[in-house]
Amino acid sequence: MAADLQLGGLEDPAGGAPVLLDVRWELGRSDGREQYEAGHLPGAVFVDLETGLAAPPSPAEGRHPLPSATAFQEAARSWGIGTGSRVVVYDAVGGTSAARAWWLLRWFGHRQVQILDGGLAAWVRAGHPLEAGSVERERGDVVVRPGGMPVLDVDEAAELARNGVLLDARAAERYRGEVEPVDPRAGHVPGAVSAPTAGNLADDGTFRPAAELTERFATLGATADRSVGVYCGSGVTAAHEVAALASVGVTAALYPGSWSQWSNDPARPVATA
Repeated sequence: MAADLQLGGLEDPAGGAPVLLDVRWELGRSDGREQYEAGHLPGAVFVDLETGLAAPPSPAEGRHPLPSATAFQEAARSWGIGTGSRVVVYDAVGGTSAARAWWLLRWFGHRQVQILDGGLAAWVRAGHPLEAGSVERERGDVVVRPGGMPVLDVDEAAELARNGVLLDARAAERYRGEVEPVDPRAGHVPGAVSAPTAGNLADDGTFRPAAELTERFATLGATADRSVGVYCGSGVTAAHEVAALASVGVTAALYPGSWSQWSNDPARPVATA
């Protein structure tokens, strides 16, 4: 898995420009498109996480259920992704939103996708220009096949918390149950280990060096010889943790329903502190 993950710029030894996807999204904000139109990487297409990278929300499935193959294929084609396209995804929050596109493309069988390390801020720091307005690419012909990444359902997540390593990628105060801004109950899955996604990043928003990530995850019990899963609030930032783990050779399953599904089921126990 580690060899499949490339965190870096837009260099392509084989030549040719990649399909650039701008996944401007943050919890509690709805102005992603406006941010994109104000300035984005030249040629980048805006991806609406709520509609392009998720099915409609429900208490039973969570706030960002996985989209159907039909819906995602239509969206990916509209972004200009073809069967042989190389795709680079980015955002303005250290890749924590763009990783959802990285994960979904791989889950749907498209392996040629990268996260732009450091995202928009790194691009600007390097002195590269931005482009305003919107971009529409020629329609692609990608064919999707779900099942390319490991996933957990709610019962499998509960089992992994007991007998493996289930990482909670939310902020520590949400894990402890001190605050809960969006979901019905505060706390965490009993047995889960707190591993905030922000801990994957250096101060400049780039991924921490591999040695630091390896040490971090090993301290949390997440090593290549163990069964590892990740959840967050709704399966978005957990994808970033899956990517970080993959970069150091640890395969982790994503629990897509995450806390937004778990906390909506009164029969599921909740732990705090």
